[in-house]
Amino acid sequence: MEVNPPKQEHLLALKVMRLTKPTLFTNIPVTCEEKDLPGDLFNQLMKDDPSTVNGAEILMLGEMLTLPQNFGNIFLGETFSSYISVHNDSNQVVKDILVKADLQTSSQRLNLSASSAAVAELKPDCCIDDVIHHEVKEIGTHILVCAVSYTTQDGEKMYFRKFFKFQVLKPLDVKTKFYNAESDLSSVTDEVFLEAQIQNITTSPMFMEKVSLEPSIMYNVTELNSVTQAGECVSTFGSRGYLQPMDTRQYLYCLKPKKEFAEKAGIIKGVTVIGKLDIVWKTNLGERGRLQTSQLQRMAPGYGDVRLSLEAIPDTVNLEEPFHITCKITNCSSERMMDLVLEMCNTNSIHWCGISGRQLGKLHPSSSLCLALTLLSSVQGLQSVSGLRLTDTFLKRTYEYDDIAQVCVVSAAVEVEA
Repeated sequence: MEVNPPKQEHLLALKVMRLTKPTLFTNIPVTCEEKDLPGDLFNQLMKDDPSTVNGAEILMLGEMLTLPQNFGNIFLGETFSSYISVHNDSNQVVKDILVKADLQTSSQRLNLSASSAAVAELKPDCCIDDVIHHEVKEIGTHILVCAVSYTTQDGEKMYFRKFFKFQVLKPLDVKTKFYNAESDLSSVTDEVFLEAQIQNITTSPMFMEKVSLEPSIMYNVTELNSVTQAGECVSTFGSRGYLQPMDTRQYLYCLKPKKEFAEKAGIIKGVTVIGKLDIVWKTNLGERGRLQTSQLQRMAPGYGDVRLSLEAIPDTVNLEEPFHITCKITNCSSERMMDLVLEMCNTNSIHWCGISGRQLGKLHPSSSLCLALTLLSSVQGLQSVSGLRLTDTFLKRTYEYDDIAQVCVVSAAVEVEA
């Protein structure tokens, strides 16, 4: 009958502990009315409790620190610190001790050992201590693998390892939106506004130390998150930069293409890299975290060969009264001349005044012309200006422009004689 040999015990013991800062102890107050049976007993007990603040016993404020009772949460962008100790529990000298610490993620394996050299010998009741640090850059399951190898007095080589598993959570939810501001004749020189919505999805407040946008080499950036009051620049979020759990804060940035890139239309058109957000925060007792987003990309607006923009339009017009708008037509082609014909199509609410199908003449490459048009509305409310058509007679190609602007139509005031 075959008997399995007993499992051999190792001469060394391995302990791994996470290093975290203590937390403030919060005492939950219990109170009652003076006419109740306990009387003033609860209030007196809270005053005698060393963990409460004198004069503020019922405000759940603490002045005592408590050591962590569990591993706790670790979030993306924070620094994971761990204390590794190897102790010689035996009564003999152990030689050639090598301690190795690796961090295994879903995509890579990182060596966190401070030293790769082996310790020559370790006497009884002595230990080898090491502290490792790692800035967490991935979300999901992480496994800390600690391996120990050594040689006994008899020359036998021994080896063992332990696994410590923990989860890395997402601390912030970051959403971005782009807004295009048409400020020049060509789309390549238009400003871009970036709105970044940052939400704290942890269970504790955060102090937002820095939120900045690092632009790509093609753009200059201006932060729009402060105002000037009494000659001093003040944050739009006030003097306190705390972000409570599940609260969202919106940051705004204005980006403008650099002159050398704006002159090269082919570089700015299409998908361009805007830059990346750099976010730094602190939690609890000053624990620091940092996140950098991936490169943000924006699709530049495309206008095809012909661009139509509005130069002037009234905000409010009277019902069934003509009003005037000014349009600018630009030949966005850099090589081809165009011969354009303007057609105006009425809608259910907007009616054009003038001759449809008139010749606008030849338009040279990268040049533009201004055109004054008259129209009226037969319906009240917010109406959309639509129905313009431009036809290039050279290529027999028609460009349609709808919803180019909106105008508020109100009923005209009628003067009544007394």
